[in-house]
Amino acid sequence: MQVIGKALLLLLALTMASLAQAERKPLDRIIAVVNDDVILQSEQDSRVRTVASRLNAQGTPLPPRDVLAERVLEQLIIDSIQLQMAANFGMRVSDNELNETMQNIAARNNLSLAQFERELAREGLTYREAREQIRREMLISRLQQRLVDNRVRVTQREVSNFLAAEASRDDGGIEYLLAHILISVNNFNNDAEVAEARAKAERLLSELQAGADFRQVAVAESDASNALEGGVLGWRTGGQLPTLVADVVPGLSVTEPSEILQSGSGFHIVTILDKRGDASRLVEQSRVRHILIRPTDLVSEQRAEERIRDVYRRLQDGEDFAVLARELSDDVVSGSAGGDLGWVNPGQMVPAFEQAMTDARVGQLQGPFRSQFGWHILEVQERRQQDMASEIREAEARQALYRRKFDVELQNWIREIRDEAFVDLKLQPSAASSS
Repeated sequence: MQVIGKALLLLLALTMASLAQAERKPLDRIIAVVNDDVILQSEQDSRVRTVASRLNAQGTPLPPRDVLAERVLEQLIIDSIQLQMAANFGMRVSDNELNETMQNIAARNNLSLAQFERELAREGLTYREAREQIRREMLISRLQQRLVDNRVRVTQREVSNFLAAEASRDDGGIEYLLAHILISVNNFNNDAEVAEARAKAERLLSELQAGADFRQVAVAESDASNALEGGVLGWRTGGQLPTLVADVVPGLSVTEPSEILQSGSGFHIVTILDKRGDASRLVEQSRVRHILIRPTDLVSEQRAEERIRDVYRRLQDGEDFAVLARELSDDVVSGSAGGDLGWVNPGQMVPAFEQAMTDARVGQLQGPFRSQFGWHILEVQERRQQDMASEIREAEARQALYRRKFDVELQNWIREIRDEAFVDLKLQPSAASSS
């Protein structure tokens, strides 16, 4: 009996010790349910660290941690919705494609993979975490191109009107680094919602005019999809400015906030973070040919990738590019010409193709790589400097109009899918992360 009693006491002591250890190391918690997915506190904590590190590197002051955690949680919810949609469409990013993307990112920053891994560690990310994050970003980008692109149409009349307006305005080739804050309004027929949004916009404008950091305010307060990037929209020429701000931006000084602007999506404030002039009118053109293998209902993503890699091996073994393009390319127009796309101007192609073309050396194969149209191999046959011609201006005008419309439609689409999703917050956002 005494032996049994001692055994029970020992078991109880071990159990209590185990419970104490569990208390010191709490299990990961679910902080939100999003349709068929869950978001864990560890995911939020990791993303908060990454965003904070990036903002610190940009010199952007951080908002309070609970505010940043709340903004990150909302972005994780939006990402989860999009990734589930991509999965439902059967979209995937293969390991080979992801490896090549990581190598290209490192190369563009003049880093080896080992140096790239060390840079990621400084941002609080392991190489594996960064790889997964980039995979998600690639899937989300493909989904947006597939679904939002269908909502954007640019007519020839719009291009002609754009060129006429641009000809009447001499901006001296100035480019603007823009940043943007959006206070969204879902229903302009709801007077209370409109009044609340306008009051918030006026409060933020007062803070900015008093010297608040624009990017910090954007991170903490903006409803735009790029809020966690400090609201930065990137470099835009006068012709590429969104319609809403085209007449406002040229009159702003650097860091001066605009007045409150209203659109169908809400109230906006923009600023110029920097300016630069463009004295040259020359552009570098590339004469390019490519082979495209397109996934279809009958050709799976995996099969399409296998086919393009087989084509690449055949090219490396010495088979003729033009012959294979005529036989195998799913781009019927260029395929009939041996894959020839002619002289291509900067900004004329979709981003993935543009990047591959920029990275390519003359006479060397580039790829396989994936764009929204499918799998490509390309070869830059020649490069030349060419003065701006009318067709280049038209292509740039069409791209600028497309980008304006895409930005608006993307914001509308994100709001729609967010409103339609089932989201159950398990913890108050401000309390979901305290580490």
